[in-house]
Amino acid sequence: MIADLKSYLKYKESGQEWLGEVPEHWSVFSARQVGRLLKGVGGSKEDARPAGVPCIRYGELYTKFQYFIRRPFAFVHPDRSIAYMPIQYGDVLFAASGEKMEEIGKSAVNLMDGAAVCGGDVIILRPNDTRNSEFLGYACDAPAAAIQKSVMGRGTTIKHIYPSELRRLVVALPPPAEQSAIVRFLDHWNGRMEKAIRSKRRVIALLQEQKQAIIHRAVTRGLDPNVKLKDSGISWLGEIPEHWGVIAAKRVCSMVRDGTHLPPPRTASGFPLLSVRNIINGQLVRRDDDSFVSSQDFRILNSSFDVRLGDVLMAVVGATLGKVAIVEDIGPFQIQRSLGILRPRAGVLSSRYLAQYLRSPQLQQHLWRSVAFSAQPGIYLGFVSNLPIPIPPTTQEQDLLCTHIDNLTHPLTTAITRYENEITLLREYRTRLTADVVTGKLDVRAAAAQLPEQAEEEPLPDPEIPEEETETEDETEDFAE
Repeated sequence: MIADLKSYLKYKESGQEWLGEVPEHWSVFSARQVGRLLKGVGGSKEDARPAGVPCIRYGELYTKFQYFIRRPFAFVHPDRSIAYMPIQYGDVLFAASGEKMEEIGKSAVNLMDGAAVCGGDVIILRPNDTRNSEFLGYACDAPAAAIQKSVMGRGTTIKHIYPSELRRLVVALPPPAEQSAIVRFLDHWNGRMEKAIRSKRRVIALLQEQKQAIIHRAVTRGLDPNVKLKDSGISWLGEIPEHWGVIAAKRVCSMVRDGTHLPPPRTASGFPLLSVRNIINGQLVRRDDDSFVSSQDFRILNSSFDVRLGDVLMAVVGATLGKVAIVEDIGPFQIQRSLGILRPRAGVLSSRYLAQYLRSPQLQQHLWRSVAFSAQPGIYLGFVSNLPIPIPPTTQEQDLLCTHIDNLTHPLTTAITRYENEITLLREYRTRLTADVVTGKLDVRAAAAQLPEQAEEEPLPDPEIPEEETETEDETEDFAE
């Protein structure tokens, strides 16, 4: 059906370079013509409750919603809700800040029935005609709209957009009946693609479980299936080979600490200041949107400690707490406080072995059982320093174990990468299809008419792996000891 889609017969110039030509019978409007723009107000994360009045905050617009808000993820107590901005069914909510220009104004339309509110860093577009709302859910977050919003964004470390700028956002609107056909078509095909993505994620989860089982076996039993075992003395660790020891991290690492708690001003160039966002699939990588500090500030940070090859980095703050990577040669850099750094003592502890142990399921569960919560989950440095590490007596044995793990997990890692690439392609195709349909490049009216009357049960939005979590230094509790 998608392969048979054609263009409209007649087009006209939209007058907007972001849109180009639009179907002749469509109209082009700015946001201020579509409805009223309002600024969200109120509250803090301390108001959050497990139940109460649904509350939408700007961070959830990045992580929880794709085009539409159909159910809440957070609540505030009814007594506190009066301090927030009420939202209505059909309101389009825009995130007013973010870390990257291309993310500025990430939006979703509220399709929840009943009372709800939003926080202060949210901009509300309240359409004059609620028949436009569902179409606007797609149109306001399509690439043509994202390009416009990125030009409106201002700021250095944190980017901001304001109602006075967002009122100039331009969208093309077909007649109401055609909007309904477009929404029906996109709901159907996006739902099918979301189901395919979720299916691939389930396979990835199973493959990850197999990897975890291999790692656990190696770092608690070694390579010899007949080795004599002894009690480690740690209830969650269990038995280990008789010739191994269990030693606290602070005794086998020459340094255990976290990154800077007072980050200097960001600059357009200089030296990278990396964070948890730079650990992707178990590797430390540079990103196009890395933060930078000046050469002088970099020297000041390095006067406290420098990051060296072979250091092991672990996320100690944030939703992806426990992510681990070994520092490889990616050039000089410093780290933010969301990352902890462990430097194994040469000849005592292998970096490869330490990283694998920190990734083991028992250790990861131990981390999360010990988490302290504030604005974000985190673990204290004293806790990290006292982590018990089961250690084979020589680094040669440790590295043999790591080679064994690598050999067994390599096919699983390859399969995981293949599925993740397929998910990326599905997402890209979904974005492209939505962009072409809501800007009138493809005519879906006939295709929508052929869809079955009985709507399929709508799947939950594709959950994002939290590699892209927003990290704001002023919201992160000090977990140093």
